[in-house]
Amino acid sequence: RTDAAGRVANLLPTDLENPIGTYRLRFDTGAYFKAQGVPSLHPLIEIVFEVRDAEHYHVPLLVSPFGYTTYRGS
Repeated sequence: RTDAAGRVANLLPTDLENPIGTYRLRFDTGAYFKAQGVPSLHPLIEIVFEVRDAEHYHVPLLVSPFGYTTYRGS
């Protein structure tokens, strides 16, 4: 779940020593839009990305009922 600003503070355990790897985020957008009473095109959105170093990763998902975009933020 996200906070009121739509963010997840810590996706991984804070004591994880080596975060390097491939990750998959799944968003149940169909249920979200259905609860809003809004028809939508994508019932599920998956974002697969690689963490190559121990830096902070910001992976935004901008979503509307009929489209979405994602990128590596700062």
